[in-house]
Amino acid sequence: MNHLREGLSQSWLIIQGSLFPWLQEELGALTEKQQQLVTILELIRIEEHVNDYYGGVGRPPKSRAAIARAFIAKMVYNMPTTRMLLERLESDKTLRSLCGWEYRYQIPHESVFSRANQDFSESRLPERVHEAMIQSRYAQEIIGHISRDSTAIHAREKAVKKESSSKPEAKKRGHPKKGEERPKEMTRIERQAAGMPLAAMLEDLPKPCDVGTKQNSKGYKSSWIGYKLHIDAADGGIPITCLLSSASLHDSQAAIPLAEITSKRVCNLYDLMDAAYDAPGIHSHSRTLGHVPIIDSNPRTTERKQAMAAENKARATTSLKPAEAVRYNERSTVERVNGRLKDEFGGRHLRVRGHAKVMCHLMFGILALTADQFMRMIQ
Repeated sequence: MNHLREGLSQSWLIIQGSLFPWLQEELGALTEKQQQLVTILELIRIEEHVNDYYGGVGRPPKSRAAIARAFIAKMVYNMPTTRMLLERLESDKTLRSLCGWEYRYQIPHESVFSRANQDFSESRLPERVHEAMIQSRYAQEIIGHISRDSTAIHAREKAVKKESSSKPEAKKRGHPKKGEERPKEMTRIERQAAGMPLAAMLEDLPKPCDVGTKQNSKGYKSSWIGYKLHIDAADGGIPITCLLSSASLHDSQAAIPLAEITSKRVCNLYDLMDAAYDAPGIHSHSRTLGHVPIIDSNPRTTERKQAMAAENKARATTSLKPAEAVRYNERSTVERVNGRLKDEFGGRHLRVRGHAKVMCHLMFGILALTADQFMRMIQ
């Protein structure tokens, strides 16, 4: 991690030594929140990924780069709505200047922000910027652990009713005759582990808004309407890969696509997952990528539950913990990422509808979180 820290330290020296003094001369003293926003915008540099060129007929679009910076500011300030962002831009000269507008009359109308958000969603702008930032920062790094988990995303839209599938053909009773082969349908995980292309894996995952149910650490079940965000997080609480699916999708179904995308962005040694991912196909796929899977066991039978209880009781009598158990404790990293996204970077303030727009909203928050977490690593 030496190259990563050196690069971040150099960026921070430039921001602290040159950018802050220049901005203070132009705009006055910066608050702590404004300094955080400046640092995040400087690390992300989203304007380099936005095309403001217009060669068509009619009125040219408003500056997309300034609007994109404003959406990041919305996540940093954890604002619930775009209207609240616009009101803040009109009253806060410093924030307006940091986004790219000098005067109040230059701020676009709320409808322009809505159209820009549609363009960002269709072009997957925040996803592309996040991927570029991760690949550039981790180009020469080896990550110890990738922690994998999902979190519930509550949406303000109606759940899509599942289409009633046709009644399956009745299966023959009894054991098959000698020489008779009865075809067995492969599960989604088995198809993924068998060499399914990544694009096909992503296309196969359900994306509409529906009802999800999850059991917490205390054994209580809770349901929600919306989506599920699957995250791969590296040591230090850095989100590496994010996938958005229907709320009803089981966590294990997104594990292999997540691992495939993450392996193209970074190099890691261990894959940490909870008991929901305890499946042979996930174990084998992790080893195929050259990783060591550390997955909590899922006691699916009473006998196995009793055996695990006896094993845990025996371990409690010794002061030493197995190496895998110690490494597994690092899995809480991804839970802290989930918490920061919801509490600090707009994860609870979802006002858009549809898979593409919801993903765009969440990825703006992930972008801000990633840049802020990078700075925490060196401070």
